[in-house]
Amino acid sequence: MSEKRPSAVTTLNAIEVERTQWQQVELRKAPVHDAATDSGLTLGLLYTPCDAPEDSYLDRLGFPGQYPFTRGVYPSMYRGQLWTMRQYAGLGTAEETNARYRFLLERGQTGLSVALDLPTQMGYDSDDPMAEEDVGVVGVAIDTVADMARLFDTIPLDQISVHFTVNAPAVIILAMYLAVAEQRGVPFAKLSGTLQNDILKEYTARNAYIFPPQPSLRLVGDVIAYCHEHIPRFNPISITGYHAREAGANAVQEIAYALAAGATYIELMLRRGMAVDAFAPRLSFHFSCQRDFFEEVCKVRAARRLWARLMRDRFGAQNPRSQMMRFFNGGSGVSLTHAEPLNNIVRGTLQCLAGVFAGAQACHVPSFDEAYAIPSEQAALVSLRTQQIIAYETGVTNVVDPLGGSYFVEALTDRLETEIEALFNQIEKRGGLVAAIETGEARRAILERAYAIERQMESGERVIVGTNAFAVGTNAAEMPPLPLRDPTVLTRQVASLGRIKRERDAGRVGAALVAVRVAAAGQDNLMPPVLEAVRAHATIGEIVAVLREVFGEYRAPSLL
Repeated sequence: MSEKRPSAVTTLNAIEVERTQWQQVELRKAPVHDAATDSGLTLGLLYTPCDAPEDSYLDRLGFPGQYPFTRGVYPSMYRGQLWTMRQYAGLGTAEETNARYRFLLERGQTGLSVALDLPTQMGYDSDDPMAEEDVGVVGVAIDTVADMARLFDTIPLDQISVHFTVNAPAVIILAMYLAVAEQRGVPFAKLSGTLQNDILKEYTARNAYIFPPQPSLRLVGDVIAYCHEHIPRFNPISITGYHAREAGANAVQEIAYALAAGATYIELMLRRGMAVDAFAPRLSFHFSCQRDFFEEVCKVRAARRLWARLMRDRFGAQNPRSQMMRFFNGGSGVSLTHAEPLNNIVRGTLQCLAGVFAGAQACHVPSFDEAYAIPSEQAALVSLRTQQIIAYETGVTNVVDPLGGSYFVEALTDRLETEIEALFNQIEKRGGLVAAIETGEARRAILERAYAIERQMESGERVIVGTNAFAVGTNAAEMPPLPLRDPTVLTRQVASLGRIKRERDAGRVGAALVAVRVAAAGQDNLMPPVLEAVRAHATIGEIVAVLREVFGEYRAPSLL
């Protein structure tokens, strides 16, 4: 007769008894300090099967590529295809940025991520007095479709995916990209990439908004609808927790705000009459990856589970692709330090590794000199090599979700899920993210956390190696020469824009801008008239000026 095996409950009870005895006896012999995640969630000293029971495995973890997607959105993950290595880049003029893109692509980068300068993001032309100090400074200047054509010169648009970090004027930047594809004879159906286009996070964190929330949401909806019909391989929006996190939000707030934004966009498209499974498979996300390695891994695992449940149970999505949370892992720019800048290489490496363990579909590694300037060529290459070394030399891509099943990882994933869901539900009960924006509640919560972080750094409670701890002064020899700001960028860009304005058909431009105004004042999708306007070489500033006249400008509520 075989010996009767103890039940799982009996085994867990026995483990808990033994853990209690271990704590009472062994821990007396060693000092133990309290610990918490970066978001303030208290941590136990040791985790056991009691903290992550396996009886809920199929419901809460399942298998990669299957609901609830905790362990990854694709069955084979990196054994089937590596993440897209997409270094964020843009500097000066289109020609200079094109040279940087080709430099990175020749060295193995697998996707592009376009950094636009501040005037472009805010809808100002380079010859506008408001733009004078910022043209080409933190990204590339794009005034007309001619700039966009030079930006992608010799780059095969049907073979490379492109991410555009742009929000308020996203409809215009996408139209310019499409116009360049037309010029090259590339069908829209062959274009792949992502438009950030998440305007809500501008009001909560980044402040690069132009129009009030409601017309801004209309523009987002126009882009999603147009992409569904004409650009089936293009992601029309990247729902972004990244900027809230960089502004001071913790991991719980980052994911909860992103989920609330996602719910807002889903409801927007449902009100426009689109079926959820028609557009949801092309939604994507963008998260920051900061200092707490395990919390960063677990927040994404929890987020995937929450998004899958939200899509299935609240919005009725039946297509598994609608339930998948695909995400771009952005290393943290705010974590970079001026002091001992080569330490930033280590920070970027760990952030990328956490993103890979979390199952990212694309990654960016901040360059070690970004705390000083736009990345130098050398620093950008080190960041790319960091991704390649992780991908090809470490073995971490050989197994799907290699941290899955860790008692600690599963317990922390569950805890984060609970905290994120509670905050998300709180936001929804108060009217959703737009209401939180209009009252200033979301911004206030982020600013309060940012202030708390600053106090922790000043007191030394939050250790920043080489800055407020172990610092012996900056060694200038550590820092390679930084690229100097080219004083000719503004004059060259303005001269180029002037030539376009002189040579274009002014009548065609005027008629196109009138069509944009009519569409903005009505209900028609704005993509077609904006596309015609950029074909006529209307500038981003001219098109935004028309939209400002119709939509007005947003003024944030005072938080005082």
